[in-house]
Amino acid sequence: MLSLPSAIRIFLCREATDMRKGFDTLAARVREVLRGDPLSGHLFVFRNRRGDRVKLLYWDRDGFVIWYKRLEKGVFRLPIAGEHGAVSAEIGRRELAMMLEGVDLRQARQQKRFELRRIC
Repeated sequence: MLSLPSAIRIFLCREATDMRKGFDTLAARVREVLRGDPLSGHLFVFRNRRGDRVKLLYWDRDGFVIWYKRLEKGVFRLPIAGEHGAVSAEIGRRELAMMLEGVDLRQARQQKRFELRRIC
């Protein structure tokens, strides 16, 4: 599995993406569709129309990295994060990991947990 730094943000493209696209075209898609900076070091997630393939793009200090997964059976289910009709959504590392493992986040529920709040 992927090991991600805690400061990294993950942006999910909710529109279908042609999985034949490479580094430069995906980076352009980040700029044009997601309105993001592909050189920011954040992770950008793309899924094809059928939902059986996913590509992750990120900038790693001196070049782009693509992580690509094709399922032999089943589909990747996108979480319902973000506004209705939004082209992109920000998700957490936990949601990404569960999505890649086959968990349908639309049906999963987060149980309440204690959260330490710091007062500045």
